[in-house]
Amino acid sequence: MSPPPLRLGVNIDHVATVRNARGGPDPDPVRAAHLAAMAGADGITAHLREDRRHIRDRDIERLKNEILTPLNFEMAATDEMVAIALRVRPHAACLVPERREERTTEGGLDVVGGHAHLEPIVQRLKEAGIRVSLFVEPAIEAMEAAVRLGTPVVELHTGTYAHACLAGEDERVAAELERLRTAARHGAGLGLEIHAGHGLTFDNVGPVAAIPEVVELNIGHFLIGEAIFTGLDEAIATMRAAMDAGRRGR
Repeated sequence: MSPPPLRLGVNIDHVATVRNARGGPDPDPVRAAHLAAMAGADGITAHLREDRRHIRDRDIERLKNEILTPLNFEMAATDEMVAIALRVRPHAACLVPERREERTTEGGLDVVGGHAHLEPIVQRLKEAGIRVSLFVEPAIEAMEAAVRLGTPVVELHTGTYAHACLAGEDERVAAELERLRTAARHGAGLGLEIHAGHGLTFDNVGPVAAIPEVVELNIGHFLIGEAIFTGLDEAIATMRAAMDAGRRGR
């Protein structure tokens, strides 16, 4: 049996990063979301960070009101972000770890040690009709913790794999891919929907796309960077082709 179709979520955070560098209205991340949808994105992802370093509150409100594709709201597990999610009501909310000093989200959420803190947040979001996912390390214990929390979706952190690819560390690449495959297989067997993302590029996306249990990839920084040179529609089309080739095992 062939694996399910692979969806692409496009993260538009770093359009806002460029906008905020000058303090004006351009480039508009909501316009980027529309262009991504027209180019074939299945969903739009945006991370409203505590320090508002890229996406801002008004961006989230506009995305929810103006785009037709599902909005995946990446958020820290804080009272402030829960209140915003409950007001905006995105299609999905992905709980991620967040530290002020990091350049971007590094590593997965501690879903084992953080159960007591996360459980009421997950329940509040679910009761509001928001589909909850957890950004986690590719580990069996994380899959089992996600099930105990009652979340239907996990997104596997592919950053360690991506760093190994960039460093040309073949043995580490193979080990990280095996971690991803094992976690995806175990999580899907428990009834979880498996997504993946972080650090994926044209060159390294194929082996992740080939994991049959993975049904969605969320990719942002690389696509926005490529869009500077080729345009967002071309960048998304090329990524789609790389994903499809990986899915077919080519």
